[in-house]
This record gives sequence, structure tokens and C-alpha cells, in this order.
Amino acid sequence: MQILCEHNASPAKLEILGVFEWPIWEKEVSEFPWQYERTEVCYFLRGQVEITPDGGEPQTFGRGDLLTLPAGLSCTWKILKPVEKHYSFE
Repeated sequence: MQILCEHNASPAKLEILGVFEWPIWEKEVSEFPWQYERTEVCYFLRGQVEITPDGGEPQTFGRGDLLTLPAGLSCTWKILKPVEKHYSFE
């Protein structure tokens, strides 16, 4: 399972996707396992996270990153700086 990331997504792309109409999720510094039953697309407004797919290498994301987290992905989220992100499930 691969996490897709577009660093510094263009304002035009964010507008087309309707990102700023999506709900917001916030989380303090913490660490927890997660499994995606549906594909999630999210856009980070602030914070920094390290996401480690089961059996994979850690990847770090933060402000300005547009991620696609595929259905079926099992991973561990390590929130390094408090996170605020818009999200949508497909």
C-alpha cells in the first residue's frame, strides 16, 4: 500500500477538489495504530506527522501536503506537532 503525497498542492487543485468545504480533524501529539477501510484524501493545514505503513518505512508529512491514503492501508500515526487537516473519504 502506497501513500501518495503532493507537497504544496496548488490553490487551483485544492479549489477543484473542494478541500476547504471538507470537515476538519484535529489531534494533539500522540501515537496510534490505524487501518483505512475507505480511501482518505486529506490536506494538512498545520502540524507534522510521521506515518509508518505496517512493514514499511516512516514517512513525514505536514502543512501544505495533500495525501491519499488507500483503502486497506494499516499504519501507525505518530503526531509530532498538533495536527489540523481537512479530510474526505471516497
